[in-house]
Amino acid sequence: MSEILENTPAPAFSLETDGEDQVSLADFAGKAVVLYFYPKADTPGCTTEGLDFSALAAQFAAANAVVVGVSRDPIKKLDRFKAKHELRVILGSDEDGAVCEAYGTWVQKKLYGREYMGVERATFLIDGKGVVRKIWHNVKVKGHADAVLSAVQTL
Repeated sequence: MSEILENTPAPAFSLETDGEDQVSLADFAGKAVVLYFYPKADTPGCTTEGLDFSALAAQFAAANAVVVGVSRDPIKKLDRFKAKHELRVILGSDEDGAVCEAYGTWVQKKLYGREYMGVERATFLIDGKGVVRKIWHNVKVKGHADAVLSAVQTL
């Protein structure tokens, strides 16, 4: 896995979403894509992040952008998470971890001295030509969706 840098082509991805549907980077040609990675559906930080992006869904759409959240949760869990919180973003299941690996978000983490592998909270802004324009690593949820929207609006 090589590190992804700004102003380089985004790795292609394909994710299962909303039951049986699939979504891929190619589906959004000509649109900006906000690809955000989060550790686990229906946990406090991940719920807040999903709600924050959902609250700005109309503004992202007006800026010709689509928001896709990615976790390694199974699709049934993501469907329940989306329905429970009325999220208005696409949630993609990366159960095998291929997309997390491609984007470098499957990382070693540390909690209370214990080391383990997990999904880094990170966001990639991809322009309509498939080029990564901005990357946020180790995201702090508060204010993040607003910062991403501002970046989208400058594309």
